[in-house]
Amino acid sequence: MPTLRHHDSIAVLDLGDGENRFSPDFFTEIHAHLDTVVADGAAALVTTATGKFYSNGLDLDWLTANGDRATEYVEAVHTLFGRVLTLPMPTAAALNGHAFGAGAMLAIAHDYRVMRTDRGYFCFPEADIRIPFTNGMAALIQAKVPPKTAVAAMTTGRRYDAGTALSVDLVDATAPEAEVLDTALALLAPIGAKDQPTMTAIKSVMFADVLDALRGKD
Repeated sequence: MPTLRHHDSIAVLDLGDGENRFSPDFFTEIHAHLDTVVADGAAALVTTATGKFYSNGLDLDWLTANGDRATEYVEAVHTLFGRVLTLPMPTAAALNGHAFGAGAMLAIAHDYRVMRTDRGYFCFPEADIRIPFTNGMAALIQAKVPPKTAVAAMTTGRRYDAGTALSVDLVDATAPEAEVLDTALALLAPIGAKDQPTMTAIKSVMFADVLDALRGKD
């Protein structure tokens, strides 16, 4: 279950202690916490998790059992990505463990990423599990990483360890397990609080094409 706490003026959202897949309940809980983060005027946001996983992304079991709601589900995934992408404060994902598929995309939607050095992979496995990227997912990844990295990461299913992920700009920093969260906090703290409407407007312009793709607009 996601939980929210604060470190000084920075909100810390823990996605949970399991695989943290995107179930309908997960969406509800995450959006509720993000509502609080925005309403409280947090200076910045760090998301992390507890245990082996940051997030394994799509809840494939739920999707299999609810195939008639697939379109609705994908829209919910896109809505979450779009919201994180344009949150009105600096954001960082502190990757405590594996970030796979849509879980890696959630990390990509943040402004910055810090990855644990001793364990965990950053991976887009879609090519191997036969699930093509949606237009919105592809646009999100391609807006955030260099073209050469996007081609390799999106078409090979490669599992990147922290050092390699850093070298190809999938993440911005690496740290030992005990220091991942502190590194993310230290990365955001000097930025300071910004005016929320201004931040949302800046990010919305920066990523206008991504937002259009996530919303299904041509």
